[in-house]
Amino acid sequence: MKLFVDFFTTDVGLMSAGVIFFIIGMAFYLISYARRHMREELAQQTRH
Repeated sequence: MKLFVDFFTTDVGLMSAGVIFFIIGMAFYLISYARRHMREELAQQTRH
């Protein structure tokens, strides 16, 4: 339990948590961005 207390109360722990959440959020964004553009490109190719 001390690990979680240190992780969420110290400045280094909070910064690490922020970076972890940012990276996870960026991964979801990039995956959705890539999937959206792949679908659009596929739709364009099927129209021609």
